[in-house]
Amino acid sequence: MSSNGEHNGHHHRLTTAGLIITLGIIYGDIGTSPLYVMRAIVGTDVVNRETILGAVSLVFWTLTIQTSLKYVTLVLQADNKGEGGIFSLYTLVRRRRRWLLFPAMIGGSAVLSEGMITPPISISSAIEGLQAVDSLHDVHIPIVAITIGILSALFIFQQFGTATVGRFFGPIMLIWFSMLGLLGLMQLAGNWSILQALNPMHAMQLLLHHPNALVLMGAVFLCTTGAEALYADLGHCGKQNIRVSWIFVKTCLVLNYLGQAAWCLHFEGQTMLVKGETLNPFYGVMPDWFLPIGIAVATMAAIIASQAMISGSFTLVSEAIRLGLLPKLTVIFPTHLKGQLYVPAVNTLLWGGCVFVTLYFQESKHMEAAYGLSVTITMLMSTILLSNFFVTRRRPPLLVWIFLIWYLCFEGAFFSANLLKFKEGGFITIVIASVLFVLMYVWVQAKKIRTRFIHNIKINYYIDQLIALSNDESVPKYATNLVFLSSAKSPKKVEEKILYSILQTQPKRADIYWFVHIEVTDEPYTMEYKVNVLAADDVYKVTFRLGFRVEQRMNLFLRKVVEELLLNEEVNIESRYHISRDGLPTGDFKFVIIQEFLSHENDLPVLEQIVMTVYLAVKSFTASPQNWFGLDSDSVDLEKVPLVLRPVKDFKLKRIT
Repeated sequence: MSSNGEHNGHHHRLTTAGLIITLGIIYGDIGTSPLYVMRAIVGTDVVNRETILGAVSLVFWTLTIQTSLKYVTLVLQADNKGEGGIFSLYTLVRRRRRWLLFPAMIGGSAVLSEGMITPPISISSAIEGLQAVDSLHDVHIPIVAITIGILSALFIFQQFGTATVGRFFGPIMLIWFSMLGLLGLMQLAGNWSILQALNPMHAMQLLLHHPNALVLMGAVFLCTTGAEALYADLGHCGKQNIRVSWIFVKTCLVLNYLGQAAWCLHFEGQTMLVKGETLNPFYGVMPDWFLPIGIAVATMAAIIASQAMISGSFTLVSEAIRLGLLPKLTVIFPTHLKGQLYVPAVNTLLWGGCVFVTLYFQESKHMEAAYGLSVTITMLMSTILLSNFFVTRRRPPLLVWIFLIWYLCFEGAFFSANLLKFKEGGFITIVIASVLFVLMYVWVQAKKIRTRFIHNIKINYYIDQLIALSNDESVPKYATNLVFLSSAKSPKKVEEKILYSILQTQPKRADIYWFVHIEVTDEPYTMEYKVNVLAADDVYKVTFRLGFRVEQRMNLFLRKVVEELLLNEEVNIESRYHISRDGLPTGDFKFVIIQEFLSHENDLPVLEQIVMTVYLAVKSFTASPQNWFGLDSDSVDLEKVPLVLRPVKDFKLKRIT
């Protein structure tokens, strides 16, 4: 079994179809930002021309510096065999410094917390447009109920995959961006002077002289939310399609922001409040007759943006699991479409988070504070990782330092601006991200503790006993092929508990003993294996090298390995039970999975005791080993054993008569 060539050479060529698909997959989040950015900038203040020009100037230059330069130009260079995302970036640099694991975990946690805010803010912003329709002014519109209904339908739909409807995402987003550009252009036609905002001096004057410059920066930053998706979804579209399509997307976004700014200037010297609510410039630029159409298209775009965020969260969690940063959860592949997967536990968690956010904030304008903070955290972490990536690629040190210092300051300023909104809702992002980070930290530390205390032993010392047991007809036969999953990397070693299970607890007689180790590679789609013959026709150790995005179907993979060994006459199995479809005798397979529980005989420090207790508790109710390793339930035996890491020593027990 060798590397999967289909995936290794999967860079997408630049095509018209590829560009349209990219619009549907990549730009949902950043593309729906015009729904709420200008409204957040204007707020309840009196409209001032210099403030509007300065704010739109900031929007333009933030899109240019943050999205165009950092993500589209620089970050896309960190191509991990065609895959992107913060964990893919981490795998490219993790050998350089151990501490880089922390920015990866922080960034990943922030992305997941963002996944609970993107769907509510996008969908509720679109639905709130109904309030701008004249005929509905006196009608009570249940915005929250409609938003929760759409969100629930969206999350229920995840289990079926998006292969069918996904083909429509690109054309819908093409209509969306075209609509943004045309609406903006219509407003610009009556006020070309707004193009002055492209001069960076207006942005500088706002930052230097406006009393609430930091608050405005927090609102402006919302224009670049979703930039991380450009990189995270690299594997779906390819960098060429992303870079070319961004030219069209950015043009439409900038035109719309300029058009909204021109419309806002009609209120110069007054507020944009009607019945205590701020008018949304996004719907203000639409002619009255077009509002129903605009709201419908905006709602579809918001749903697509939400879908992209949900799919991205599934991919992120899947990568974290493969890298050993999160517990093993059930991962389902609902369609044959590359990269499409479904994680039920994450789907439920995201749905619960989105419903909570919707109920807690009620309106999209109140969600803005929580939204920006998580995105700035992710961007800061990606800056740290990317600077290390440039070092590994031997870029000039001076340029690397300029990049690092500039973006730490640039993004740090936005982070400070978003911190001002901590009490208004930003704390929710921090709480969610912190819980996820702690879970990752516990998982990593628990594995270190186990590695420190658990000793692997050489199989060679027990070969004779295994062969003797295999030939001892007085012991009932357990299986033709008995398979144990081992974490020991050495081709000649396994955990002591495995041999104890075979030879001691209940002797397990089998024709052949297979010890299987799975190594997850830094590349996404590696599929390789190596066989070590420890005793011909009796004991084998197989090491699988699988990419971090490969589904681990051990039942299928091991049967394939055995069939290839039979073809090469490297193993001989006289099966009495089963003939495979290819006519090769492979015999029955019995997988034994050993589950651990923390023994009372341990004498661990308090902190390590807590870490291991949490680790094993979480592990007990996450995905079943059968689902995770792709095993049929009737071929698996679960065996529970006490985990003794550091036995209690030097205790005094006094004998009395």
